Formats: sequence, structure tokens, C-alpha cells
Amino acid sequence: MSTQTVTIARLGAQGDGIAQTEAGPVYAPFTLPGETVALAVNKAHGTLISVKEPSPDRVEPKCRHFGPDGVNGACGGCALQHASDDLYHAFKRSLVIDALKSKGLTPDVAPLVIAHPGERRRAVFTARRTEKELLLGFNQAESHHIVAISECPIASPGIVSRLATIRKIAAAMASSAEPFRITVLETNSGLDLAFEGIKLADRQRRLTVEAVLGERGIARVSLNGEIIVEPVKPAIDFGSVTVSPPPGGFTQATRPAEEAMAKLVLEHVGKAKHVADLFSGIGTFALRIAQRARVHAVEGDDKALKALDFAARNSQGLKPVTIEKRDLFRRPLMAQELKAYDAVVFDPPRAGAEAQCHELARSGVKKIAAVSCNPVTLARDLAILTAAGYRITSVTPIDQFLWSAHVEAVATLEKPQK
Repeated sequence: MSTQTVTIARLGAQGDGIAQTEAGPVYAPFTLPGETVALAVNKAHGTLISVKEPSPDRVEPKCRHFGPDGVNGACGGCALQHASDDLYHAFKRSLVIDALKSKGLTPDVAPLVIAHPGERRRAVFTARRTEKELLLGFNQAESHHIVAISECPIASPGIVSRLATIRKIAAAMASSAEPFRITVLETNSGLDLAFEGIKLADRQRRLTVEAVLGERGIARVSLNGEIIVEPVKPAIDFGSVTVSPPPGGFTQATRPAEEAMAKLVLEHVGKAKHVADLFSGIGTFALRIAQRARVHAVEGDDKALKALDFAARNSQGLKPVTIEKRDLFRRPLMAQELKAYDAVVFDPPRAGAEAQCHELARSGVKKIAAVSCNPVTLARDLAILTAAGYRITSVTPIDQFLWSAHVEAVATLEKPQK
């Protein structure tokens, strides 16, 4: 390890500043382009010692836990609280632009749909019992060290105001000193706490039930997908349809980002009469589309699909919704099957929808809306479709994970009619 004074050239894809040295690039968290900084350098990693010449884009972080001098250590939940809004927003948009360019795609990319503090309705905490207390917080970047938090500016007030309650329930759940995860979702009816990584004995189960029944604002507690206690069924809304997500099930992290994505998808689908929603999850798009068109929802997760189906069957005013459990990575809808639809929406995990896009490319479906949490795989998938004659009509980056290096995007495509 050596101490070096360097100038930061640019931001990397993970939000670290990158300095070019004689030995190659050095990646330094908590730095910004144009800054002169002192680093402790170990191979390609630089630990910030001091900022000798700060960037005019450097701002005061919003959270006491952020940065190398953060309380209890540098919380790994955020990467860019020290960047001005202008720099940060340009960085997020550039992630999408650069990924598309890497595949030879140069469509117009809309301005970033920005995120705001206090919008995150879903957060994943790490917890561990110690001899003195229960630690609850986020892991330090690239570390198993838990930064115990007392605030979180990205999380909703409904979550932050109940951190003590979450700790109380987690303490009742903890059966050893091993770390475990808690996914917290704020719903219409209270917090949904999904625990993973705990072996729960009968005594802990009883303690947990007692802890929950004595606390307000908790809708459900589950462990590894099994409901332990459910004082009230968790509920979230997709347009006019109310859905109860399965324990630990995937939901979009913020309501504003979800609504922005849904608006783009619905506008593109337009007057289509029969729509396929692939990787449908619990119905984020399918149940909104069903208010105007027939929908076939395809999803590999059985619990998510059952939640979608139950909501559709128990909501009035929807067009017919059919469901299909199918692993779209191994068995995508084939081109011939896709011919039944006027429009297709797909929202896959980070791995993208490569196999499905090859079939879409052969299908001739008129309209496609691609929703993605990974610009790299989105660019690959769009390249497959454009090579088959599809035209990209819009790309919109959407910030859902504030001050992180993650960005969502919605791309819309059309097949020119001959």
C-alpha cells in the first residue's frame, strides 16, 4: 500500500472516482471528477485520506452515516451523496447512454426522472445480535461490517420512524449471533417485515408474536416466506387494483418510480386490445393494463403469480386477465405464440431477457415496452430487437435508488408496418 496524490478523471459505473496512474486506473469511493485527493492505494483500490482541491460539485452529504468518516463506518447503501444534483443526474443518465452506445445504439435519451429523499418504501437491512445489543443497518461497501443506522434519508418516514420497532422484533427473532436480512416494505396497512437467514425455535416464534402484537404499524412478519404473524394483510395499489404481495415478494422500491414507469408503458401500449406482460411479478403493469385491455401475465414465481391472479379475480372493472407460470429464461414465449398479441411488455431481472428477445424479434408484434434495472442487459436486448427491424421510439432513465449507481429505464419500440 502506498499514499498517492492524484486527480480524479471521471466517475466509474459504480459511482467511484477513477484516477489514471502509471500503474493503471485507481478506483476511489467518495471522490468526484476534477478533484485532487490523497489516497491510500492498494492495487486498483484507493481509500480517501483527504480532499486537497475539492470539486465545485462537492456538497455536504445528507446523512451522518455516509462517507469514510460516517458514524459507525461508511454505510454501503449510498455512493453519491457528496455529488451535486446536476452532476449526479447527469451521471445516472450517462449510464444508460453509454450502455446503448456500446451496442451501437444512439436513440434520443430523455432527461432523468429524478428521485427524492424519503421515497423508498422498500429497504433491505442487515441485522446481528451482539452481547450488548442488536445491530440494525446496512453493510459497509464490500464488507460484512454492519453500519448501525439511526437515520436514513432515502427511506420513507414510515420506515424510519419505526426503526426501534423493527429492532425490537428482530431482537425477538434472533436465535444466534449470525447476521440475517430483513426486507421491509411499507404498505397501505403497515410495514411488512420479511426475515431471511434465521433458524427460529418455538420460543423465538412466541416472543416474536408477542412483540408484534404489542406494536402498532406492523402488518406482517414472515421468515423465509412463511408467515409468522399477520395482524392485517399487507396491501399496495396498482392503479385502482389492490394487491397483497407474498412474503418477501418483489415490489418496485418507490411508488413515484413505479408510477413513472407505468405511465410510460401505458402510453405506449395505447389502444392495444390484447397485451402480454412477461416477467409480470405481482402485476405492476398487468393489473394497470387490464383496466383497458385483455392481459396474459407470464411469471416464473408461483407466489407472485397467485397474488396477481387473486387481485384480478377480486377487482371489478377489469378486462380478462389470464396467467401462466413459466420460466422465460429457459422457455420463452415463442414467436408463433406472440402473434396473438398487439403489444408486449417485459420487465426481467438484472440478467435481462435475451432468449425472449430473440423470439420477439421473430414475432412481428407491433409494440414492445422494455423495462429494465440494468442498462447493460437492456442495451443487449434492444440490439437484438433493432437488428430485426424494430425502431426505438423512446428511452427514459428513471432514478429509483437515490444516490446509488443503479438506474432503471423504460424503452419503447415499434415494428414499422410494410
